[in-house]
Amino acid sequence: MLRPKIPTMPTPTGLASRPVVIEPTTVIQHTPTTPAPAPAAQAPSSRLAVQLTPGSVLALVGGGTAVVLVVGTVLVSMLLAVAVTAASVAVCALVIRSLISSQHHR
Repeated sequence: MLRPKIPTMPTPTGLASRPVVIEPTTVIQHTPTTPAPAPAAQAPSSRLAVQLTPGSVLALVGGGTAVVLVVGTVLVSMLLAVAVTAASVAVCALVIRSLISSQHHR
């Protein structure tokens, strides 16, 4: 019932070809008789340059500002939650301390 089913494939289905024999070749060195001409103009660099338009710069600044505001809001709300929790624990500790001390006076 829980045994894995292993497919049986007697022969491979891929295309089989004969191995190619590569014969060694001789290398003939050739020295140029005339020097190569110098390039007239420099070729453009192979790196891609990012073109920033004023609209894209404005969009980047707006997006960065939005991210900073959202992250700041989350961090401030977490700090506020910790402060409220600490204050409520302190009030609970004072109430329990008051109840215990009033039991000893009676």
